[in-house]
Amino acid sequence: MTGSFAVPAPGPRPIAVVGPTATGKSDLALDLAAALGGEIVNIDAMQMYRGMDIGTAKLPVAERRGIPHHQIDVLDVTETATVAGYQARARADVERLRAAGRTPVIVGGSMMYYQALLDDWRFPATDPQVRGRFEARLAEIGPAALHVELAAVDPAAAAAIGPADGRRIVRALEVVTLTGEPFAASAPRIGAPRWDTAVVALDRDTGELDERIARRTDLMFAAGLVEEVTGLVGRGLREGVTASRAIGYAQILDLLDGRCTLDEARESTFVGTRRYVRRQRSWFRRDHRVVWLDAARPDVAAAALAAYVDR
Repeated sequence: MTGSFAVPAPGPRPIAVVGPTATGKSDLALDLAAALGGEIVNIDAMQMYRGMDIGTAKLPVAERRGIPHHQIDVLDVTETATVAGYQARARADVERLRAAGRTPVIVGGSMMYYQALLDDWRFPATDPQVRGRFEARLAEIGPAALHVELAAVDPAAAAAIGPADGRRIVRALEVVTLTGEPFAASAPRIGAPRWDTAVVALDRDTGELDERIARRTDLMFAAGLVEEVTGLVGRGLREGVTASRAIGYAQILDLLDGRCTLDEARESTFVGTRRYVRRQRSWFRRDHRVVWLDAARPDVAAAALAAYVDR
């Protein structure tokens, strides 16, 4: 739901850098932070996990140019990442940076996390017993069949949630059960962004982006993604509700369990990333606040700064 925001405390206006995976958001965010006297606030859900470095393309500390990063490495792989938890932590980071005169540079591609940070999104309460009942049902019949059950009580939610997205299907059923209202009633609507944040998005030609995804996937496997996942298994990765489902990590778990070959795991990671990129592009294109930039243009940082100043 949308509502009027309280007048924010004085401080620099944030800028958000969003868009599909593998477009070059991290490099642009560093350029902007350096130019604006800013610090990075991450909105990539999987980069919040400690130890999930290679498969999330997390920028190594040595390559961060001394610029502080927030909401990176804040969760163990056994913890469940939630939009509500992120919203509270990240909003506190932004407020603290603004109060200190630092420009928050918000960067990442996790769509709901982005909207939770910038819009007035209030989350219905959760009930462990109700959620547990639907999670048990999910384990019993699988996401596709549970999706059919969701469609029977909330057709609009079923149309918006994919039949393979078990976690969101469970959440939608939980909200409908607890509130007696459609799941969409709790969703935010796009309005004026919190803190008057400027939003730029990067994109690239589809063929070029597919090539970048393929190269990134190959580099991750060459850099030791299998070994990274193997180490995280010892830290409880399999028990992590969200971490174990991350693209790349789920495929390596299948490899370790003998359900696929190395080549199949690599191909599935590439295909899954490419599919996710299409979803990101479609989702961010619906946001009228976004200024789109071609990531291939040589003056992309100057163009982003211009968008920030002109807003």
